[in-house]
Amino acid sequence: MPYKRKTWQEKLEDPKNMPKIVPLEANFPCRRPLEKMGAEIGVSVVLAPPSDVNAIMQSIPKGRLITLSQICERLAAKHGAQYCCTLTTGIFVTIAANAAEEMNSDVPYWRTIKNNGELNSKYPGGAKQQKALLEKEGHTIISKGKKHIRYVVKDFERFLVER
Repeated sequence: MPYKRKTWQEKLEDPKNMPKIVPLEANFPCRRPLEKMGAEIGVSVVLAPPSDVNAIMQSIPKGRLITLSQICERLAAKHGAQYCCTLTTGIFVTIAANAAEEMNSDVPYWRTIKNNGELNSKYPGGAKQQKALLEKEGHTIISKGKKHIRYVVKDFERFLVER
């Protein structure tokens, strides 16, 4: 029987036996980013389902932005954990964005940016489409680099949602 590739919507709706709260271990895939945020071995880390990530992304109002770290903070608080796995959350942000485009839904995925204000090249249409959507909402996007151009929201910190 041939393999049927899941749609983005199917990936979004798959709870993947989550949420799971696990202790941070030395071999944990996102240990280094969590340690940069202050986590130590043994703290509780939530692996939240894609639907939770999607719900947060859907709640961001026009003109405002949210970062991956802010999504993680909200997920950790919701599930009673000290931290949230940035790796799975980042993957689920991409799934939510592609599912929104696939289903033509009203999830404003383009308002979710990287922690440094950079746009996400893994979104539908890449960073250029995200740039156009954010500019339509009044944000100023600046380019950085000469060979490998990256786009960043100017003064993005001013537009972040409340923590």
